[in-house]
Amino acid sequence: MSHDENHAMNTKEKLVYMANQIAAFFETMPHDEAAAGVAKHINDFWDPRMRRQFFEIVEAGGKGLRPLVLDAVAGIRRPAPAEKPAA
Repeated sequence: MSHDENHAMNTKEKLVYMANQIAAFFETMPHDEAAAGVAKHINDFWDPRMRRQFFEIVEAGGKGLRPLVLDAVAGIRRPAPAEKPAA
């Protein structure tokens, strides 16, 4: 595994961990309120790069994400695709 692949894996694992921590905080609330709280937190505090990587995780099946995180996806703003640097 290359350094870049290892770094990407660690970054995605960290995002899963962070999203699950956010969900754990909101899980004592009624479900709809909790899902909205998770989405709001991610929208307010995660930069577009983090949200792009988050959606990559979701689109790959959401492995490791708590069900509440997956239920919050509909409320999370999808950022524009990253611009590729000019060659």
